Amino acid sequence: MKTSHRTFGAALAVLTTAVLTSCGSGSEPAADGSVTLSFLVDNSQGTVSTAKALTDAFMQANPKIKIETETRPGGSEGDNIVKTRLSTGDMSDVFWYNSGSLLQALNPGQTMVDLTGDPVLATVQKDFLPSVTQGGKAFGVPAGTVTGGGILYNRKIYEQLGLQVPKTWADFMANNEKIKAAKITPVITTFKDTWTSQLFVLGDYFNVQAAAPAFAADYTAGKVKFAGTPAAQAGFQHLADVHAKGYVNEGFGSATNDQGIKMLAEGKGAHYAMLSSALPPVIATMPQAGTDIGFFGIPGDDAAKNGATIWEPAAVYAAKTTKNLDAAKKFLAFVASPAAADAVTKAVQPTGPYRIEGSKLPDNAIQAAKDLQVYIDEGKSAPALEFLSPVKGPSLEQITVAVGSGLTPPAEGAAQYDKDVEKQAKQLGLAGW
Repeated sequence: MKTSHRTFGAALAVLTTAVLTSCGSGSEPAADGSVTLSFLVDNSQGTVSTAKALTDAFMQANPKIKIETETRPGGSEGDNIVKTRLSTGDMSDVFWYNSGSLLQALNPGQTMVDLTGDPVLATVQKDFLPSVTQGGKAFGVPAGTVTGGGILYNRKIYEQLGLQVPKTWADFMANNEKIKAAKITPVITTFKDTWTSQLFVLGDYFNVQAAAPAFAADYTAGKVKFAGTPAAQAGFQHLADVHAKGYVNEGFGSATNDQGIKMLAEGKGAHYAMLSSALPPVIATMPQAGTDIGFFGIPGDDAAKNGATIWEPAAVYAAKTTKNLDAAKKFLAFVASPAAADAVTKAVQPTGPYRIEGSKLPDNAIQAAKDLQVYIDEGKSAPALEFLSPVKGPSLEQITVAVGSGLTPPAEGAAQYDKDVEKQAKQLGLAGW
């Protein structure tokens, strides 16, 4: 989801003041063997806090390597900064950026250090590697945690009404009917922040893959479409269903993501199709949300194939222009270690499991992260489509707002999205389009 994980925590912060022109590709080692690495990260609060925890712990263990960190904006402005600095050879030694489809546009084979077969990746979980791989070569290590994309739900409402976590869409809708009868909003909807409208579609990918295992490859090759694949079109249908049944909150068109999370935590709504990474801000002011809010994957049609869709963490990469490759690799190896996960956990509440072998969620982890861990441990998770295919249309959030508002029929919305992705696939020069 191009917009989603950049939207949370938009507060500006700077870790270590660094002059932009001093970063470039770093300076060569000093006479005493000391090295200074430059590190570029986005300015969201979660990234800033995570990066600070990583660099502080690394420098404490490696006193001869200093890391100077600078921030950049998020969103498309930040994308352009990263692309420009990579293409002009002015990138920092190491940098933080998305994994998945957005990485593909950076031409990593020409701009980043190839880590394939390197000991740096020794502790990286194998399931993560496809999201930082292009042309059979791996370029990054995971920074942060997996995020669940599905249904955040109020566990107290479930307990109060005697409800069970649904394993099928029919069970989910039956729960919504009971919640509505109790005069509680069944499904929180926040279309003022248009990106939030995408979750019923993007978070349904586990079910798409379960029904059509070759969908990602065939979709990338232009062989299948959302509108022609019942399992893929189901996400648009789900959006239409909850609106048609009157399960959404009043004023959903002007409600914001922050308001939606608060509504869920306060028990004014039972379900919210959302990312688990949306929780830390509300937990800061409403600590009970850490235990009261749980997570489950968007249910499909078959209870025996129930699972969850996940968003892989961002990654840290080394620029090919770095003059301090050994130090850069040392830092990347640390980022991918259990010690780094422990350091981050002390500073940032994890909203899902780490992608590092040997790392564990703390006993006091939020409930949504524990719920997500179960799906991963049981092998019942799949990455969102954007981690398996470079094709992601830019207009999905406008299309899903219209479908979820009852303005566009779901089949028509799916067909509109097929046209939207076609333009992007042709821009990428993909075969079959």
